[in-house]
This record gives sequence, C-alpha cells and structure tokens, in this order.
Amino acid sequence: MTAPLTSAPVLETERLTLRGPIHSDLPELTRFMTSSPRMQAQGETVSKEQAWFGFLIGVGHWQWHGFGFFTLVERGLSLPIGRVGLLKHSNWPEVELAWHLFEGAEGKGYATEAAQAVRSWAYQAHGFTQLVSYIDSENHRSQAVAKRLGAQTDGTHADHEPNAEIWTHPTALM
Repeated sequence: MTAPLTSAPVLETERLTLRGPIHSDLPELTRFMTSSPRMQAQGETVSKEQAWFGFLIGVGHWQWHGFGFFTLVERGLSLPIGRVGLLKHSNWPEVELAWHLFEGAEGKGYATEAAQAVRSWAYQAHGFTQLVSYIDSENHRSQAVAKRLGAQTDGTHADHEPNAEIWTHPTALM
C-alpha cells in the first residue's frame, strides 16, 4: 500500500478494512464513475477529469472536515470494492452518510457493514448525534441499505439534489 493521502483512521469490520484514499484507488474509482451501469442508469456518469476532481474532493474532505470517504477493501486484500463515508459540501445543510460499491461487491452486505462502522465512528469520534443520507428516489438498493441501517424517510427531498429523498439515521446513543 502506498502512503495515505489523509489522516483517516483504519476501521475494521468482520470482513472489511476501511481506510483513507491512496493514489492507487483512483483507477477503480474512475472506472466506476465513468462507466458503471448503475451510474449510467441514474444519468450520473462523469468524465475521467471529473472523476479525478471527485477523488480530490474526497481527499479534501478529510483535510477540511476531518472526515470523508473511506475506501473499502476486503480484509487481507488490496483492490478497492467501494467507498463509504461522510460528506458535507458547502451548500448541504447536514452531514451525509454515503456509500457506493463497485461492480461485483453488491449484494453481499458490504455497504451496510461498512456504513454501520462509519456511523459508529462518526458518533464517537466527531460527536455527531444525527446523520442523513441523500438517496435518489429511484435508487431502491441504496434505500434498502438505509432501511437495514434503521434510517427512515418521510419523502422530503433535498434542496441541493431534488431527486434525492432525505433519509434520517437513528440518533446516536449518548
């Protein structure tokens, strides 16, 4: 593994290692963002240059906020299988718990497992008491992950992303 680009801690679950981004993660993320059938279905594919900027925004989140996307790898392996983390863009009202898995990693419970670990870390390390997820109203797989995490929606849509419903996660136990 190359040197980390952030101060992200390493979190471990039963099957996953969650770590900060490294240079060698960029090709997998670029492939996902430019050609994933799921990204295509949602009309969200981007150019290689936009994927590069997205990667750097992820690194910048760690520098600016002290949180961001963790890269997911199966324990003992090194190939990235997705990203799960916290986002807070300048025009967003709340911190988002977000996830996306690369092709071949879906349907194994990895998103739920990783999101549970990140949510616990966020509540403990940052003192957050509430997180939300902004999920496209047609993204039923992400909605299913949110439900498994105990999140709920009342159908309210995010101002910054009109197609996304706001899913509220359970309040942290203090």
